[in-house]
Amino acid sequence: MVQQIRVEELKRKIDAREPVYLVDVRNSDEHDYCRLPGSTLIPLPELPGRVEEVTPPADAMVVVYCHHGVRSLSGAAILAQAGQENVASLAGGIDAWSRLIDPSVPRY
Repeated sequence: MVQQIRVEELKRKIDAREPVYLVDVRNSDEHDYCRLPGSTLIPLPELPGRVEEVTPPADAMVVVYCHHGVRSLSGAAILAQAGQENVASLAGGIDAWSRLIDPSVPRY
């Protein structure tokens, strides 16, 4: 079972300066339109061949996100199966972030 994190909890972690490593599994055009600051783009279809590029700092939670939180569940599962520890999917995706945390992030 893939762990999920709510946008409010992610915001709390970021505000508290807890180590978080953001992985965006959307397509490049979606990422170009809007993204969470500091995130690494690895589109979901490419993720199985690029898992070694996910290099979080020690003790960081890896948070995988997409548009609504569906692709990120698959992305988090791929990373967990590859041995990445402390991985979570962002529930509701960047759309929930825009609606509940930061309305300046464009919705689509």
